[in-house]
Amino acid sequence: MNRSTDLYVDGKRHILVADDEMINRELLENILCDEYDVLMAEDGEMAYDIIRENRKTLSLILLDLMMPKLNGLDLLSRIKEDPDLKGIPVIVLTSDQASEVESLMRGAADFIPKPYPQPDIIRARISRSIELAEDRQIISATERDELTGLYSSEYFYRYGEQFDKYHPNSDMDALCLDVNHFHIVNERFGMAKGDEILRKIASCLMTIFSASDCVICRKTADTFLVYCSHRDDYTSIMDKISEACGNTPTSIKLRIGVYASCDKKLDIRARFDRAKIAADLIKNNYSVSVSTFDEKLMENELFAEQLVDEFPKALAEGQFQVFFQPKFNITGDKPVLSSAEALVRWFHPTLGMISPGKFIPLFEEDGLIAQLDEYIWKSTAATISDWKKRIGISVPVSVNLSRAEMYDPKLVETFEKITSEAGITSKDIYLEITESAYVRDSDQIVDRVKELRSHGFFIEMDDFGSGYSSLNMISELPIDALKLDMMFIRNAFDKINDTRMISIVIDIADYLGVPVIAEGVETEEQYLALKKLGCTIIQGYYFSKPVPAGEFEKFLNDIKF
Repeated sequence: MNRSTDLYVDGKRHILVADDEMINRELLENILCDEYDVLMAEDGEMAYDIIRENRKTLSLILLDLMMPKLNGLDLLSRIKEDPDLKGIPVIVLTSDQASEVESLMRGAADFIPKPYPQPDIIRARISRSIELAEDRQIISATERDELTGLYSSEYFYRYGEQFDKYHPNSDMDALCLDVNHFHIVNERFGMAKGDEILRKIASCLMTIFSASDCVICRKTADTFLVYCSHRDDYTSIMDKISEACGNTPTSIKLRIGVYASCDKKLDIRARFDRAKIAADLIKNNYSVSVSTFDEKLMENELFAEQLVDEFPKALAEGQFQVFFQPKFNITGDKPVLSSAEALVRWFHPTLGMISPGKFIPLFEEDGLIAQLDEYIWKSTAATISDWKKRIGISVPVSVNLSRAEMYDPKLVETFEKITSEAGITSKDIYLEITESAYVRDSDQIVDRVKELRSHGFFIEMDDFGSGYSSLNMISELPIDALKLDMMFIRNAFDKINDTRMISIVIDIADYLGVPVIAEGVETEEQYLALKKLGCTIIQGYYFSKPVPAGEFEKFLNDIKF
């Protein structure tokens, strides 16, 4: 009797009994029918047809080896060679013990001897074989990344640990490969093109690295991990992968972090954390594609984690102190104090003064910069108010805004509240916005700047000359001053001493009717040259380093008296 169905009957799993003897088929059906839906075949060809027809729902095959038309061993081979069928477990029914080894070699999962044992034994063997097969299917479905065919991260780490177990003396490297700004590829060219690039990278990795001494996975969207025997040719490997991705509508920039000759006493995940640290070190460096981890990187990473962890306490305890660097108008016979810039310093109770170059980029990356900036804004406003009350004079002070803060719809409200509570006006605080902020999502940023200006705030474009804006763009932006990037000034007065670009920028500023502020001015030569070129305001060590509020008061007193 052959009962063919498309789905489980009454929730029962399908089992095929393939045996040429009717009494054997009926005996097994009687044993199994309460728990399974039993299909039956009396010869090998019929069995194969039923298997093909029910391949998506068949849970197990009970296979007699001695059958007409197609014997059991040949049918077993055919099943295991077919990608659509090979996952179905097969239990061989035989009285010939000599056939057991060959059946195992061809892929059998288990045996049930003839004459049959007790029904409970038969049911237990069938249940166990189905359970193991279904577990394997679940593992297979979760073991591999569907897009690339590489291991998923969880299985990758397990297989890496397994490799170490059987190769304890192998010198191994942990690699982390990332695609720089991969989201831009998806946004510009679509997910299909992005997926194509990821498949190319995966294929190239599988070609380059030998499967016998390497494990590879796709960890996240554009991050790949490789655990391989130690080697020294990673630069050429990156060249090969880049070449493989070359036929794309945009330039693909790859970077790889290498933790060479891993310390196997470390947890395997920690080894790849180190490779990731190395990769992140060159995240925005397009001239370097390979970065190798060393202990100095680990020290820096731990230091960075410490700063992030201690930020809330530092803010609450007032460890951050606002310093002020004066800006001088140099258009007249004598330089005249015109304004200042608020710059933060961190005085840590055990680490001493921490350079803002270390914590500002870190807080920008971790999203803490908004809290720090608001602290600086409030502290600056309070200091300006104090100067007005005690000394009877003050100058405008500029504070910095990050690009992220420019998206805050309550930004104007925040500044109006800060100035109002401090008893000062919008004329007392200037806002410095980096040139790069105008470039990205420029329409939204420009609208926010216009809103700030409409409430009386003076806007300085900071870091101008760092290479983002077009001249056409500058003519359309709402700004009140151009502030030249420190490196722009430094490069202009370098060995070739070529200030022509500064002259061009000053001409543009004159056309726009805004002053030019040069920061990072350190020498009299620079001061005199900038004055001759027509620069309006200079800031830098030539006049003063950033100083605490109390020390800055001497500049205010010079104006007063």
